[in-house]
Amino acid sequence: MRWQVHGERVLYDSAWVRLSLVDVEIPGGERFEHHVVRMPNKAAGVVVHDRDRGLLLLWRHRFITDSWGWEIPAGGMNPGETPDQAATRETLEETGWRAGPLRALVHFSPTNGISDQVFHTFVADGATYVGEPTDVGESERVEWVPMDEVRRILRDNEMLDGMSLTAVAYALAFGELD
Repeated sequence: MRWQVHGERVLYDSAWVRLSLVDVEIPGGERFEHHVVRMPNKAAGVVVHDRDRGLLLLWRHRFITDSWGWEIPAGGMNPGETPDQAATRETLEETGWRAGPLRALVHFSPTNGISDQVFHTFVADGATYVGEPTDVGESERVEWVPMDEVRRILRDNEMLDGMSLTAVAYALAFGELD
């Protein structure tokens, strides 16, 4: 069943987010306004894997949920940037490590019932240390986390970020981290 869109009214708009009311009609005739969050910037992240060291992760606090957790390097795409370019840039800025060759992992819409947000994820085979992170406000620390510890982190709900959780679990499920 495809819903019919009759129009959209913007309630709030900024460079980060737009909130709209969309006039929709579902098959069978019911018509109503649905809140939609539009995200002008897509995002990209990288599961940086090294056979000997594990995954390159950030330990960070998220003020919105007032929670701490492990995350992959990730962030918004700049205008004109491709997903892989953004993923490479974000990894270097947030960790100080230049990601090795990228392979596309999975792209997905985390909340497609209310938002058009899209995440693009990649796997990098290794990384080269360049220096301290230039984006110092991103995390409390950056660490190589052994794979047994990564599995424990997943099991014990210490990776709460949706992009990170999806990318790491997907990579594990499909043998990308062998």
